[in-house]
Amino acid sequence: MRIAINGMGRIGRLLFRRLIDDEKIEVVAVNDIMPVDNLAYLIKYDSVYGTFAKNIIIENQYVEIQNKKIAVFQKEDPETLPWEELDIDVVLECSGNFSTKEKAGKHLTAGAKKVLLSTTGADDIPLLIYGFNQSRLTDDINIISPGGCMTNCSIHVLYILNSISIISAHINILHSYTSRQELVDAPNKNFRRGRAAAESVIPVEIDLHKSMERLMPAMQNKVASSSIRVPVANGAMAFFSIQLHEEVTAEHINLLFKKAANNSYKGIIDYTDEPVVSLDIKGNTHSCVIDGTLTSVIGNHCTIVAWFDNEYGFTSRMIDWLGVLHS
Repeated sequence: MRIAINGMGRIGRLLFRRLIDDEKIEVVAVNDIMPVDNLAYLIKYDSVYGTFAKNIIIENQYVEIQNKKIAVFQKEDPETLPWEELDIDVVLECSGNFSTKEKAGKHLTAGAKKVLLSTTGADDIPLLIYGFNQSRLTDDINIISPGGCMTNCSIHVLYILNSISIISAHINILHSYTSRQELVDAPNKNFRRGRAAAESVIPVEIDLHKSMERLMPAMQNKVASSSIRVPVANGAMAFFSIQLHEEVTAEHINLLFKKAANNSYKGIIDYTDEPVVSLDIKGNTHSCVIDGTLTSVIGNHCTIVAWFDNEYGFTSRMIDWLGVLHS
C-alpha cells in the first residue's frame, strides 16, 4: 500500500514514525507547509515520545531514512499534489483543514484512491470507528472518518454499558493540552483556550456527544459531554457518570469490561486493577484502558474511569484502518 500524509503535526509525525518500517506500507510522500529542515528536526526529536533512532538525511525536497526516500511537498491546496503520478492508495489527512467531503475530496481529485481523516469529519463523511462499526465500510466509500481519540474511547464504554440500558450519560474528558491552545495568555475567539495551557486547568467545549448520537441513535438526547484541559503534554482520563435502568454493582461493571477486553474487544480496550496515572498510559495502543480501581456505584448510578493516550492510542486505530483498506 502506497500512502501519503497531508499535515505533519502531532498525529502526522507519529504516524510517519510508526509506519516507516511497516513492511506492508510504503510512505511515499508527505505534505506540510513547514520548511523541510524543520520537519526533519521535529520527526527526529519529540518531547513526548523521545528521539527517533534512525538517521534522517535531507536531500532537496526529499527526506531519506535507511535508504528510503520520501518526497516532501509544501502545497496549501491538495488538488495540486501529484497523488495520481505517485500512485497513492491512501492519503492520511492529518492537517485538520480538510474534514468535509468537498475539501477532503481534493485528494481524490488529485488522484488518491482513498482518504482517511485523522479526526471526526463533517456529517457528510461516514463516521466509522474501528472495533465498533468498521464492517459498514463499502467499496463506494472513498473518504473515511475514524473519529477522534475521545470518540474511540467513549463509544465502546457506552455500547458495553448499554447492554444494561442507559438512562443518561455525562462524559467528561480530562485531556492534555493541545496545539489549539496558547502557551501564554493571548487573544482567542474561545477566551479560555487563549489562557496559558501549562498554567491552568481549563474547561473546553467539545461536541463528543454529537458523535455518540451519530453512532448510537438510541442515545439521542441522553448524553452530554465536556472536556477539561490539564497541564500535561500527553494522556487523558475519561470520566463517565451514567444512570442505568437497573441497579448494579461495581463488581458487575468491572466484569463486563474484563470480559470485553479479553474477548471481542481485545486490542481495542484494556482493563487494569493497578493504581496507574496518566504517564503510565504513554505509548499504550488501546483506545481506552478501564481503571477498575475507580469504578463506583450507588444504586443505578455508576461512575467509570478510562485512560487513553490521545496520540498513540488513536494512531493505532488509524493503522488498524490501513490494514482494513489493504485487505
